[in-house]
Amino acid sequence: MIRRALISVTDKTGVASFAKALHEMGVEIISTGGTARVIREAGVPVTDVSQVTKFPEMLDGRVKTLHPAIHGGILAIREKSDHMEALREHGIAPIDLVAVNLYAFEKTVASGADLDTAIENIDIGGPTLLRASAKNFRYVTVVVDPADYEMVLKEMRENDGQTTLKTRFLLARKVFETTAAYDRAIAQYLAGINVEGI
Repeated sequence: MIRRALISVTDKTGVASFAKALHEMGVEIISTGGTARVIREAGVPVTDVSQVTKFPEMLDGRVKTLHPAIHGGILAIREKSDHMEALREHGIAPIDLVAVNLYAFEKTVASGADLDTAIENIDIGGPTLLRASAKNFRYVTVVVDPADYEMVLKEMRENDGQTTLKTRFLLARKVFETTAAYDRAIAQYLAGINVEGI
């Protein structure tokens, strides 16, 4: 059952409505920066990631979600008693749904941005969250595409707050397709940089 969700998106399309619907189903929402602001402005209660990690967002936003309080909650195998005991020992609550999309790297380089700007638009935390969630698809619903929000909500309404294993697997597969394309775009861009000029 989805009780706790982490939402951190570059593309804010539909995110306020998604968060509101989750909240109405009793889901606690954790979020970061601009996403948290959009959700809060929609009147939905939200917990800042920094309240969960006990660390501020730092290094100009380079470090926000890279913390055991987040990744432990995502990666724990719910059927393993030692995993769940480790969460209890360290005061970590499971995270059952992750909605993340990535910094717009391709759009940034297409705009003619210089190398330093392009580098700052290489997402680190986002792919890490997505890959962790997709790896643990048996227990975690991961949403990388806003177009999938309504499907997830529909399943939750029809299944007492749960998604099906089939849906979680298909969403996980979409994550790896997305992160593979993202890394390919970065590699192709860097391949075109004259190393003598950096």
